[in-house]
Amino acid sequence: MAEDYKETILTQEGVAKLEEELKYLKTVKRKEVAERIKQAIAFGDLSENSEYDEAKNEQAFVEGRIVTLENLLRNAKVIDDEDISTDVVSIGVTVKLLDVETNDVVEYTIVGSTEADPSVNKISNKSPVGKALLGKPVGATVDVHVPDGVIKFKILEIHK
Repeated sequence: MAEDYKETILTQEGVAKLEEELKYLKTVKRKEVAERIKQAIAFGDLSENSEYDEAKNEQAFVEGRIVTLENLLRNAKVIDDEDISTDVVSIGVTVKLLDVETNDVVEYTIVGSTEADPSVNKISNKSPVGKALLGKPVGATVDVHVPDGVIKFKILEIHK
């Protein structure tokens, strides 16, 4: 079944991270899993060999992840640092925001959904905050619709 072509937006850093994971899976993890399968086969009867089943499941996961990463990288639209403008919020910029209600200041880097990692303040361009900020200049106030209601952010700064 053919998958729909879906462009993946990545920063240079995101591409490097995916390429590193792909290399690790192909060079290190594949060999580790193959060795585990070989050892499990040595235990004999495969019909009741949980080590063999686990190793085969891990092998399927690793191979699936390799295919996924290759497809992501093949369909990647890489955002070049040179092309990133700081005039308005776009993918690849870091934006400093003021929560108008609480006076808290937060900083987010806007990335494509593949790279999003809220634990390090990298948010997707498709997230509620990311969508609300895209295309807005410094000084703009945006309303972000979240499950709890609406958050008002004022854009204080945009930088790379």
